[in-house]
Amino acid sequence: MKLEIHKNLEDKMTKTVNALKEDFASIRAGRANPSMLDRVVVEYYGTPTPIKQIASVTAPEPRIITIQPYDQSSINNIEKAILQSDLGVNPSNDGKIIRIVIPQLTEERRKDLTKVARKTAEDSKIVLRNERRNTNDRLKKMQKDNELTEDELKTAQDEVQKITDKFIKIVDELTEKKEQDIMEV
Repeated sequence: MKLEIHKNLEDKMTKTVNALKEDFASIRAGRANPSMLDRVVVEYYGTPTPIKQIASVTAPEPRIITIQPYDQSSINNIEKAILQSDLGVNPSNDGKIIRIVIPQLTEERRKDLTKVARKTAEDSKIVLRNERRNTNDRLKKMQKDNELTEDELKTAQDEVQKITDKFIKIVDELTEKKEQDIMEV
């Protein structure tokens, strides 16, 4: 039973780290990355639809993203959705393809994005710590119900802490890498 609790904890923490990676991908770092547009939703025939479901999104050059809609009639809606997003970019379309030139980030904007990355990472750490607490509470309840001895409880809680430390270290490494990415000119 303890092993299953630890496996469940690792699964939940892995999901948290994966969510953090997705969040970091949407924070722009001065170079073109198609995943920047993952959160932009387009009104497509009355249905909110992610851009990548209705268009091909590529980064042919380090500072340019191109969006080629599968249905040319949706090009204006895509352009409008990008303008309304919080990306701070200006799309231009030639009737067939939308191009987004990623502007060079200012030093101040880089620092702001670094703060956003740190806050996102801290939120992930809070989720990890909450998972640790919930798992420890479950273990204490098992001990209270005489499913675990005192020694087994201590050993299981030590393992929970090791798992938590491992994932917090992963979050710290991802954060450091993202900050370097953002600050790179």
